[in-house]
Amino acid sequence: MSKMTKEHNYPLSTVHSKLPMGWEIKKLGEVLTIERGGSPRPIEKYLTNSPDGINWIKISDATASDKYIFETKEKITKEGLHKTRMVNEGDFILSNSMSFGRPYIMKTSGCIHDGWLVLKENGQKIFDTEFLYYLLSSPYVFNQFDYLAAGSTVRNLNIALVSSVQVPIPPLPEQQRIVSILDKAFAAIAKAKANAEQNLKNAKELFESYLQGVFENGKWETKTIEMVCDEIFAGGDAPKNNYSLEPNEKHNIPIYANAVKDRGLYGYTDFARVTKPCVTIAARGSGTGHTELRNEPFLPIVRLIVCIPDIKQISTEFLKYTIDNLVIQRSGSAIPQLTVPMIKDYKIPVPSIEEQKLIIENAETLKQQKENLESVYLKKIEGLEELKKSILQKAFAGELRSPEGAAYDSEAATPLAKKTPSSITSPEGASRL
Repeated sequence: MSKMTKEHNYPLSTVHSKLPMGWEIKKLGEVLTIERGGSPRPIEKYLTNSPDGINWIKISDATASDKYIFETKEKITKEGLHKTRMVNEGDFILSNSMSFGRPYIMKTSGCIHDGWLVLKENGQKIFDTEFLYYLLSSPYVFNQFDYLAAGSTVRNLNIALVSSVQVPIPPLPEQQRIVSILDKAFAAIAKAKANAEQNLKNAKELFESYLQGVFENGKWETKTIEMVCDEIFAGGDAPKNNYSLEPNEKHNIPIYANAVKDRGLYGYTDFARVTKPCVTIAARGSGTGHTELRNEPFLPIVRLIVCIPDIKQISTEFLKYTIDNLVIQRSGSAIPQLTVPMIKDYKIPVPSIEEQKLIIENAETLKQQKENLESVYLKKIEGLEELKKSILQKAFAGELRSPEGAAYDSEAATPLAKKTPSSITSPEGASRL
């Protein structure tokens, strides 16, 4: 389906028919000048540290703000100016590739490469600046970008595509009224989102602080991991023939490697190298240090370290917690890795078996509380993002009548730290350890 056909079929007619009196619908190309940036090549030839260089605007320069570009990290020489495009303070630039369809307001001047489009008014004041920012940021516009760019090999915006996007244009006083409502609503949402994100961080830190207190308790004897284990060894080579990817009557013993996905399951064989409960540690790659508690017979293969505890000294569960909370140094510069000698030499606290059991019970209770809180606040954050989209959709359909967003979930705006200890606490008995 061509873009022209898709443009004519885009489902906006029902929205347009409900717009208030005085509102117009126009294509962006009718009311704005839209131009594409350019890149002098090779760019390295034109980069400069000279104070009189011209700002060279990149996507990374937008990370300091959600809305504005204040400065750039790089500059180009004046000789490169004729091969690029200059933009000025107050212009809108629109990312046309990586962060697809994202608008920014220029708070400085500079040059844009061909990953940007610049949108400028044609001399006549059609848009309030803040209104245009909200409009270009809205699902109303982005959904059209997404629809029109669908099916292309590379999802890029271009001048023709952006020019064809239809937008509502209220009178300027109405634009300013909408901006006032959106500013208040989004400020409230931003506050709620920031607090929910802080609560996520606090929940994790509360759990980690408990564990840190346990493993830094100086009253317990410390021993090396080798001293509390019956065996520590690395897995061998993977079987070449005697295995299958799925369990069957002959091959029903799992083979585990050092991967994190699916607990490192590699396949199935007919013999077990390990038959006792143990802790395994991924010894190489991006998952280095990842541990698993294993209670079933299995065959470990290369790059998986197996620690079988002496259960008279240490429980398997407590051994896993101690290893998880070690600051493990990894050897190897290119690919991180662990070795059996490295693991053997680490020292850990070894309380009595009874104390280990109580610590694990407390830790598991706290972990469950943490995960429950994380789930709650992740849902709140998702809900707040959806609320923003809903408000923007109403704004540009002419349905925004009063300040919205103030009814955000007040629970999300209450920092978790202020609710401690009632919302997440160390289980009863933890203070005795």
